[in-house]
Amino acid sequence: MVSIARADAATPRTPGTPMWRQAVRERWMYLFIIPGLLYFVVFRYLPLLGNIIAFQEYSPFLGFSDSPWVGLENFRRILTDPEVAVAIRNTLTIATLQLLLFFPAPIALALVLNTMVHEPLKRLMQSVLYLPHFLSWVIIVALWQQMFGGDGVLNQALRVAGNEPINIMNNPFFFKPLLVLQLIWKDTGWGTIIFLAALTKIDTGLYEAAAIDGAGPWRRLWHITLPGIRSIIFLLLILRLGRILDTGFEQIFLQRGAVGAEAAEVLDTFTYFRGIQGGDWGFSAAVGLVKGLVGAVMVFGANRLVKRFGEEGAF
Repeated sequence: MVSIARADAATPRTPGTPMWRQAVRERWMYLFIIPGLLYFVVFRYLPLLGNIIAFQEYSPFLGFSDSPWVGLENFRRILTDPEVAVAIRNTLTIATLQLLLFFPAPIALALVLNTMVHEPLKRLMQSVLYLPHFLSWVIIVALWQQMFGGDGVLNQALRVAGNEPINIMNNPFFFKPLLVLQLIWKDTGWGTIIFLAALTKIDTGLYEAAAIDGAGPWRRLWHITLPGIRSIIFLLLILRLGRILDTGFEQIFLQRGAVGAEAAEVLDTFTYFRGIQGGDWGFSAAVGLVKGLVGAVMVFGANRLVKRFGEEGAF
C-alpha cells in the first residue's frame, strides 16, 4: 500500500486534474518548499522595491513618498564620479583574478581527491579542506595577519636571517593577489563538493575501456573526466558570472583600512561608505542597481553562449 501511494504521489498531473487537487495531494512537498521560498521573498525580492530610491534624492526622514524625484541624475553621476571609477577598476581587477585563479581551483582539487584510492585518507583530507570554509573572515584575516603582517611569522624569520621585513598585509601592491589567495585557502575545499558528486556519476567502465585501449591517465582525464563534468563546470561558471561584481564585502572591508581606498575600494564597499555612512542614499542605490543589472546581463549572455556550444545551460 505504501509503495502504491508513493508511486501515485510521484506521478505527474494528468490533463484535466485541477491544480488545487494536485497541490493538496502533494502538500507535504510544498510545505518543505515554503521556508526557502519565504527566505527569497523576504530577503531577495521585497528589497528590490527599495531600488526606487535610485531615482530620488532620498532622505530617510522624508521617506519614499516625500523624497524629491531626480530621474536619471544619479545614474549620470556614475559616469563622472572619480571614486566610482576607482571602485569599478578595483572590482574588475579582483573579479578577473578570482575568475582566473579561484574558479578552476576547486575543479583541480576535486580531480586530485578523486584519484585517491585510500578512502579513510580521502575522507580525512576532505574534512581538513572543508574546515576553513566555516571560519569567519575575521578569523581568516587575523590568521593571515599573524603570518604575513608586520610582526608576523614571515617577518620574524626574515629578521632572524638578517633581511629586511616585508609587511605584505599593509602593501597595496600585494593586496589584490592576497585577496584571491585568501579566498582560495578558505573556499577551495568547500567548492569541491559539487565536482566530487559529479565525478561519481561518470561510468567507471569508460575508464576501464580506455585503459584497455592504451589511454594513459592524461588522455582519460581529457577525454572522459572533463567531458563528464563539463555541464557542471558551465553551470557554475554561469552562476559565477552573475556574481562577478560581488568581490566579497566583509573580506575587503576588514582589510581596506590597511591599504587605503585607492587599492581596496570596490563597488560593495563604495555603496556602504557613500550610502550608509555618507548619507548619499540615492546615488549608492543607483550604483547597486547598475551592478545588479550587469550581473543579470552576464548570466543571460553566458547562458545563451553556452547553449550555442551545445550545452544545457542554467535555464
